Amino acid sequence: MSLERINPRELSPATGFSHAVVASGGRLVFLAGQTALDGAGKVVGETLPEQFERALANLLAALAGAGGSPADLARVTVYAADVAAYRACASELGGIWRRLAGRDYPAMAVVGVVRLWDEAAMVEIDGLAVLP
Repeated sequence: MSLERINPRELSPATGFSHAVVASGGRLVFLAGQTALDGAGKVVGETLPEQFERALANLLAALAGAGGSPADLARVTVYAADVAAYRACASELGGIWRRLAGRDYPAMAVVGVVRLWDEAAMVEIDGLAVLP
């Protein structure tokens, strides 16, 4: 299995994401949206970075449960209840991503939403991974 990350020169620089990811020879793992829920089903974290870290950790735990690692992520979508707040925290969120998931960036999008399923959630993250 391989993932090839493609960032054409004619596109804007890919900072914290890849423009395209080509997967070959692997199994697809669809990862459900994860918020900052703890093991008891309670949203934890008072700030967007705290909730982002927990949501990402939850996503990576689901991926690990399927036998994958962060480098296997091909696509991630972040749903933010406040895109302006997300942008304001982008540098800190990038540091959290690098600490937990490394520098093999998947194709990514951030989508603004009116609210999430869990009313206290500020962010939700889902993804697609390709495993050998």
